[in-house]
Amino acid sequence: MIILNGVPRSGKSSIVAVIEETFDGLWMNLGVDRFMQMTPARYLPGIGLRPGGERQDIEPVVPILYSAMYESIAAHSRLGLNVVVDVGHHDTYAIERGILADSARRLNGLPVLFVGVRCPIEIIMERRQKTGWNVGSTTDSPISHPVQLWQREVHIPGIYDLEVDTSLLTLFYHFRERIIWNAYGIRLLPETMISAIVLENKRSNVRSIYSSKFGFDFYFPRVTKQG
Repeated sequence: MIILNGVPRSGKSSIVAVIEETFDGLWMNLGVDRFMQMTPARYLPGIGLRPGGERQDIEPVVPILYSAMYESIAAHSRLGLNVVVDVGHHDTYAIERGILADSARRLNGLPVLFVGVRCPIEIIMERRQKTGWNVGSTTDSPISHPVQLWQREVHIPGIYDLEVDTSLLTLFYHFRERIIWNAYGIRLLPETMISAIVLENKRSNVRSIYSSKFGFDFYFPRVTKQG
């Protein structure tokens, strides 16, 4: 199971596409976009609700939607299916919701690779402009407040098993077929992404660093530095 956490337009969906197209076996994408497609319009953006507490009318259902998504992810994994998840976790709602800790507990005992997908805010703005998203900038502030909130909040607490900075890739959307493997035989990322990988093994054993923080016990295959 691979969980990709990052802001919108950081490159998560492109990584998901590579995993689904090039990794061995069946990989199911159960990320935020899929669940937003299933969400009734009056509750949108659902789990895609951005930081800032702007939609207090739907906030109470957001933790429930996250719980349902992670229960589904866990069920797929327990049935032997590979799962890749693209998501943007934050806790900047009108009140703290504790969604990340609750989501992690639902993966108790399952093999998970938690990946932080990072990208500088200037590149995020360029990608938003190129894809037609309303960037919400003004002459006083070229970067809108919601975008700044996303960038600030999504990587809290920022403890990952693998971190990727997609701004370091000049050919990010043109992946090669060659896949690198880590010591445990887990396929990671295409060759063109090697230069963007910042790996730091923050664990002293194969138990997740989140075990002590959140009180659950899912585990990660050990990741070793590549490239």
